[in-house]
Amino acid sequence: MSPQGGIGICGVGAVTGYGWGREALWEGLRTAKPAATLTRGYGCGEDGDHDAGWVARVPDGGDPEDGRGRFARAMRAAAREAIEDAHRRGWREGRRVGLLHAVVLGEVDLWRDFYLLEHGDLRARDYLALMPSTPMSTLMQEYGFHGPAMNVSAMCASGNAGLLTAKLWLDAGLVDDVVLVATDLSLTPENVRHFVRLGVTVVDTDPLDGCRPFQEGSRGFVMGEASVAFVVSRRAKEPYSTLLGGAMSHDAFHATSIDPELPQVRLAFREALHDAGVPASAVGYLNAHGPGTRQCDTAEATIADELFPADTGLYSVKPLVGHCQGAAAAVEVAVAALGYDRGHVPAPPRVAQSHPRLLHGIVDVDDRLTVKSSLGMGGHNSVVVLAPPA
Repeated sequence: MSPQGGIGICGVGAVTGYGWGREALWEGLRTAKPAATLTRGYGCGEDGDHDAGWVARVPDGGDPEDGRGRFARAMRAAAREAIEDAHRRGWREGRRVGLLHAVVLGEVDLWRDFYLLEHGDLRARDYLALMPSTPMSTLMQEYGFHGPAMNVSAMCASGNAGLLTAKLWLDAGLVDDVVLVATDLSLTPENVRHFVRLGVTVVDTDPLDGCRPFQEGSRGFVMGEASVAFVVSRRAKEPYSTLLGGAMSHDAFHATSIDPELPQVRLAFREALHDAGVPASAVGYLNAHGPGTRQCDTAEATIADELFPADTGLYSVKPLVGHCQGAAAAVEVAVAALGYDRGHVPAPPRVAQSHPRLLHGIVDVDDRLTVKSSLGMGGHNSVVVLAPPA
């Protein structure tokens, strides 16, 4: 059972650039092979050449009965896998199961077709499929869940924000259990092109070469897609990990840049530890946002050096799975949770001179805590504190 005050993550489901299912995610990370592939239509050279670029798109798949678009199919597949996984591990849902969907951009592919190919003319049923409420409604119907259901959006921090919202619902007694899904399948060539123009996305080189969090020579991140789901409950019998607490703050500084003095980033870290009721000395791992951009990596490395013991390891899986935007934090929480269950975390290989805390390759995990930070674009800071199951 989850310890007093903690919430068990008792089911995990995933659809990523590695394929459909959490085992595809874990095996891809374990073998240190980036999910991104060189894909036609994603080159973004200044000369107008848009031929091929590196992106980690979710491959075609899923059940057509789950919806017209990749988004709905991935969301429902990840949620279904998490629920079935939790059932296998002994979870039985209570009377009030809530659903939280962490999402920034919804059915991007279908909306694009709606305007450009279908000229705004669809059957009513197909038009409703464009709405973010529709896959939530169909999932609730499939399982007969009657708790509250809503979307959560905090840019790249949406997964962390969803976990903390789930904890608030459980603390307030609004629900008995929560299914949390974070979905982002938004990699149209147009979206990728604009992130390249912002100077944060790399498409013209191998991911391990271009995206080097906390290492010299990093140029930013390779973009990815994912839908990741969790069942969270205080009645978890065999949880993967336990959510002890967390915190959120906002820089209120700039649309893309972090306040260089880091006041709100520090606050989020310190309040997360306070909320979890644990000292910084108990933290063994910082599962960082780590997108490979200079300002984010500098911010998190600074906080790590100020706050945590010298033996607290630092890692980011973005060079491997990609930056999955609104689903990024959830992918990274899944890695930490699965890591506790399997006894190790698959940190990406170091390829250049790095921060001394940076972990390298397969690293055995002990019973120390993991802090998962996420710095969403626009100033959304979020930190959650995870523990191994009791």
